[in-house]
Amino acid sequence: MRYGVAMATGNAEPRARGEIETLPSGSLRVRVYAGVDPASKKRQYLVQTVPAGADAAQEADRVRVRLLREVAERRGSRRRPLPARDTGASDRPDTPVSASAPPAPSATRATGKPGRRRGALTVAAIAQLAGVSPPTVSKVLNGRPGVAADTRRRVEELLRGQNYRRPEKVTRAACVEVVFYGALGQVAIEIMRGVKQVVVEHDLAVGFTDVLREAATGRNWERDLLSRRPAGMIAVQMGVAPEQRGLLAAGAIPVVVVDPIVEPLQPVPSVAAANRRGAFAAARHLLNLGHQRIAVISGPLDRLCARERLDGVRAALAAGGAPLDGNLLRSGMWFSFEDGRTHAAELLRLDEPPTAVLCGNDLQAFGVYEAARLAGLRIPDELSVVGFDDISYAGWCGPPLTTVRQPISEMGATAARLVLALTAGKTITQTHVELATTLVVRGSTAAPARR
Repeated sequence: MRYGVAMATGNAEPRARGEIETLPSGSLRVRVYAGVDPASKKRQYLVQTVPAGADAAQEADRVRVRLLREVAERRGSRRRPLPARDTGASDRPDTPVSASAPPAPSATRATGKPGRRRGALTVAAIAQLAGVSPPTVSKVLNGRPGVAADTRRRVEELLRGQNYRRPEKVTRAACVEVVFYGALGQVAIEIMRGVKQVVVEHDLAVGFTDVLREAATGRNWERDLLSRRPAGMIAVQMGVAPEQRGLLAAGAIPVVVVDPIVEPLQPVPSVAAANRRGAFAAARHLLNLGHQRIAVISGPLDRLCARERLDGVRAALAAGGAPLDGNLLRSGMWFSFEDGRTHAAELLRLDEPPTAVLCGNDLQAFGVYEAARLAGLRIPDELSVVGFDDISYAGWCGPPLTTVRQPISEMGATAARLVLALTAGKTITQTHVELATTLVVRGSTAAPARR
């Protein structure tokens, strides 16, 4: 949505227009026409982004008035023209330039190194290599439609292959976007809460995208992200393919991954919990209680966290002299309640059923609770159960669930600090951050009953 106000600056001067655009994040972008640069003959604008909020509209109007006044003063006093446009300073025909008053930190990527890197290719050079016009390359960089599929792929390949990066003088939405592949209920909420605690201190909003839902409708999430131009992106429990990473890098959108599904790849920083250590502690707890027949219901083993948790359990059981029995291992398709209920029902029907079940997460543990209820077993008198995550429901069920606590909110906050550092042009020396887990012992575990 756009709306604007024109202001006359004299009969001999063109009009300056104050335009306010509502961005997908809810932030407002204020843009005021500032005349034609005499060197490049391109139109130039003063641009500032106002973060989303209850008073955003009033603040945007104040910014618009101030920018209009500045343009009028420049023309009235015949000050020197605005700086000439760097060849690659913008991919749009109308080049935004910073207002004299500094914008909010979220609006512009502050790196301390303004302009294009020496020797870097411009949009025009990429266009020449691709055999297309510069506006076509701009459409690809901005995730806009109107480009044939083959042409888009060719331009994207060149952007990646030539290691193209947007110049630092790029106006951004005052937002950090959190991208999930299937939002996982309370886990997603806690991650978002952690991200918000950090970014609000920098006058940024938090956006949300569920890639699973977008993929089901045929939408291309990374191109949509380019069109929204967030200050940064946090990917949660999903992979970022090299092609996607290259396209986002070309658009100067820094990426940090939370709970990566594969081994962390350079140069994408990542944040995770100490999954192996947490699972090791949970298995050792059951061994110390006297359990020997310990079953495991893991998460999907194509996920890194699931493999690490299973490795931790195996290591603890082997060290305790009770190696994991292959007949007592089940792998879930998801980290779901249905996984826990279905696999626990099978395990409890064995001739020698387990005395304890270690689960890949709390939702699976709740499924085990239901399977035990249907089988007429009491927890923990006849079956001990351990989860992983420590979502709030773990303390509310009956009996309260023994589980491994992940610092989920802090994982989101750590990722936000990393992405803001990248946005500011800082070098990340520690590319993988692992946060400690804690075993929380409650009422769902006890010594095994004698049979």
